Amino acid sequence: MKMGKPLKQVGLIGVGMVAGILLSVQISAIADKETRAGLPVEELRTFAEVFNAIKQGYVEPVEDKKLITNAISGMLSNLDPHSSYLDADSFKELQVGTQGEFGGLGIEVGMEDGFVKVVSPIEDTPAFRAGLKAGDLIVKLDDTPVKGMTLSDAVKRMRGKPKTPITLTIVRKGEQKPIVVTLNREVIKVQSVKSKLVEPGYGYVRVTQFQENTGPSLVKHLSDLYKDGALKGLVLDLRNDPGGLLNGAVGVSAAFLPAKALVVSTDGRTPDAKHQYFASAEDYLRGSRDDYLKNLPAEVKKVPLVVLVNGGSASASEIVAGALQDHKRAVVLGTQTFGKGSVQTVLPLPGNTAIKLTTARYYTPNGRSIQAKGIVPDINVEESANGASPERLREADLERHLINDKEKEATAAPKSKDGKANGKNKGKEEDEKSELPAPAEFASKSDYQLNQALNLLKGLQIMQNKP
Repeated sequence: MKMGKPLKQVGLIGVGMVAGILLSVQISAIADKETRAGLPVEELRTFAEVFNAIKQGYVEPVEDKKLITNAISGMLSNLDPHSSYLDADSFKELQVGTQGEFGGLGIEVGMEDGFVKVVSPIEDTPAFRAGLKAGDLIVKLDDTPVKGMTLSDAVKRMRGKPKTPITLTIVRKGEQKPIVVTLNREVIKVQSVKSKLVEPGYGYVRVTQFQENTGPSLVKHLSDLYKDGALKGLVLDLRNDPGGLLNGAVGVSAAFLPAKALVVSTDGRTPDAKHQYFASAEDYLRGSRDDYLKNLPAEVKKVPLVVLVNGGSASASEIVAGALQDHKRAVVLGTQTFGKGSVQTVLPLPGNTAIKLTTARYYTPNGRSIQAKGIVPDINVEESANGASPERLREADLERHLINDKEKEATAAPKSKDGKANGKNKGKEEDEKSELPAPAEFASKSDYQLNQALNLLKGLQIMQNKP
């Protein structure tokens, strides 16, 4: 759902969520290198002159720390959409968020044209239940206009004690009037894995986000599904999964792939950015914990498998879909994914701050780059029977996104052919306050893509979408 210009900034910001499309959290110190690039003396002299001019002549006094922090933030934010400076609060949120519990509304946001733009709501959070959508512009927080705020200021206003309310005024493409919705802040506890037996003999597992506990949780859910006997087929749902931790993605892939199979590789400028990750304990475990995949039912390695994806599937979920697709372990069904194929490394700095720096691209086992393209499903099935899927923000829509080095002309997926996909109302007077529609419910009887996945597993004909 495009609205205005491409996002100028997409950050890991608190509103209660770990970075939605963060591939990996590699907490590593900035080590001294044997050789360092020579510093650009002339440019640094210019920087010092500008710094001094501001200190001496700006209309109000400015602290040195603020000027330096803003300079660091500017350096990073102008590289690509996923590199950023993390102040103490954001860095703490990142560390807490990867454990699956944090406070806020449950949305990842960025800035566009001075407004806060929703990148993705997290499932089962206040924002998701209220019906916020990717592409929504938040123009007012309570009675305060967002225009003129920094992203950090807006985020701090949206944070707060659990059970306290905040009113958001939202502008949505296709809606003539602003949408006003009041949310109650919560401590967000993201359930990483969900499952159910959708029909006798057919299991369903959904990964909502890749966290530290995703692998062990997946094994528990699969074991529960196998308690009543072997399955005839399994659906792995990665739709709207914004990503998360790399080792979580490797662990989920390893659950379905043969031991030692290549899952993903990364390539960057430095030696430690060049790496291959395999379906082996040393690549999906962190620390000296027991190998959770030892408890996996043996039948999981061979059960017929369909992976569901859509434009909200990003980063770590694209790694899993790409690995299972390349090894021909699963049929990928749905719509083209988000296309975030870059690795972010978190480098701690003094003062409990850090930088999140894009250090590499990642590649599927067959050497495909997903950057700015995404995973193309083996079978394209839109989200509804009439051939419509909501328009979604994708990596290729973001300003300064990295190019796909394997396919230079990779672009965003085509928009839906259905002109009504944006929910535009015609010939009707609207109320002063529009209401947000209920969010789509996955794994329900009306879940069109899931029903087609089950048809595929049963050997039945898939109903092709018709616009």
